[in-house]
Amino acid sequence: MILWIIAAICAFFIKGLCGFANTLVFTSILSFGVNNASISPVELLLGYPGNLLLAWKERKKINWKICGSLSALVMLGSIPGAFFLKNADTTVIKMIFGIVIILIGAEMLLREFHPRPMKQSNGFTILIGVLSGILCGLYGVGALLGAYLSRVTDDSHAFKGNISVVFFIENTFRIILYSCWGIIKLDTAKQVVILLPFMLGGLGLGIFAGTHIPERTVKRIVIVLLMISGAALIYSSWISQYCGKARR
Repeated sequence: MILWIIAAICAFFIKGLCGFANTLVFTSILSFGVNNASISPVELLLGYPGNLLLAWKERKKINWKICGSLSALVMLGSIPGAFFLKNADTTVIKMIFGIVIILIGAEMLLREFHPRPMKQSNGFTILIGVLSGILCGLYGVGALLGAYLSRVTDDSHAFKGNISVVFFIENTFRIILYSCWGIIKLDTAKQVVILLPFMLGGLGLGIFAGTHIPERTVKRIVIVLLMISGAALIYSSWISQYCGKARR
């Protein structure tokens, strides 16, 4: 349980600071000793009130036009994502997503040094929304969503507000899916109740830190975390594949 507490504090400190990547940190800390199918439902329930709190704090910066369309698309993608989590070997999918996220992060980093206007495309929004939903359904990872919203929001407050709204709506839908498909169990809820005070403490510290760190620095932290999350997906898929072969 000590490891779970450390994971909750660290993960939600990052959530409070950047608005996302809590799943990356939470999973990374626990992945060497806990199965992903056990981590995802706990992190989902734990992050649910955190998204609501962040969305409320940044409510004046929320663009409902962006959030509404993205939320619908992400929910659509969550259905096959949750199905794959329960029924399929997702090693190759995870690796592909990891490569895509690293490439997006590299492009965002390049734009930091060579800024140029971002053109919005309905087709691109649909693609990102559905793929983000699949990734959220599989692993609870919002890296693709973070990559897109960081391109279309003006500052870190708008980014945190908008991504938290989309996560909150998607989380509501995924909690229903996970419950219907038996992924969330009574033991999951008990564990979340124990971890909740530590999550709130980490979130509060992250929000406080965010008010004392320059805007540009926070944005670059977001980009680095995106690239790390992509690398983590590739690494974990490689480990899964390697362990699978070793058992044969």
